[in-house]
Amino acid sequence: MGREVLTRGGAIALALLASASLAACATPRLSPRMADSKPAPSKPGGRVPGTMRPYQVGGIWYTPREQPGYNEVGIASWYGQQFHNRQTANGENFDMWVVSAAHKTLPLPCIVEVTNLDNGKKIKVRVNDRGPFVGGRIIDMSRAGADALGFAGKGTARVRVRYVGPAPPRGKDRTLQYAGLDKDEAPRALVPRSGDDWVIQAGAFADRDNAEKAVNSLRDVGRARIVPLKRDGRTLYRVVIESGRDVQGAGRLRDQVAQLGFPDAKLIADR
Repeated sequence: MGREVLTRGGAIALALLASASLAACATPRLSPRMADSKPAPSKPGGRVPGTMRPYQVGGIWYTPREQPGYNEVGIASWYGQQFHNRQTANGENFDMWVVSAAHKTLPLPCIVEVTNLDNGKKIKVRVNDRGPFVGGRIIDMSRAGADALGFAGKGTARVRVRYVGPAPPRGKDRTLQYAGLDKDEAPRALVPRSGDDWVIQAGAFADRDNAEKAVNSLRDVGRARIVPLKRDGRTLYRVVIESGRDVQGAGRLRDQVAQLGFPDAKLIADR
């Protein structure tokens, strides 16, 4: 499109500099895509999806299955930079700045409700990956998911995970990537940790003039600004739009930004 924009992976890598200290809080995570798998029993009337086949990680077999009554309490962890831009277990692209989650045996994709029992924050999240494969942990959140639940800095949290239902395949409605609450649920559950607001990063530019053009093209959707980022003796110009503390509303704003010609726009926590 004629814009001098960094590649998606490069922009994220630079954006992570400010949060390098928190990255150490992310727990190690094995990948089921590297594991052995075996065919699952065939269901009448159709072929069993690959995401529902038993698989082995670290010598342990896991059997995905429908679990409509799933309601468990355990430990949540989060994963981020090491897996950023890699394929999830159901073939989608993992974006650490998008609210998502991994579970060992629930069907993919699905929606679960996760409540942080340490602070009362609660979100509904799309599960599209497998994990965590560390003893005693029942769900792995993306970095954005851990931010929304208020435990990214701590690394883990005691949570309740409740199965809500299947999620449709990701299509044109990218808002499905973001967490949300029902209208009758407490809005405080979507408020990030004190001082944290959500912003949309439209892109990162090597040329400030291009960043200024991006800001001008985004004036109709919100308050856009340039945030310089220095690395290795050069400056990149990130263009971000403030979106407040409502994750669901931020997801809709991200969609608007994408439609204006910024398909790699992402939701991040503003620190």
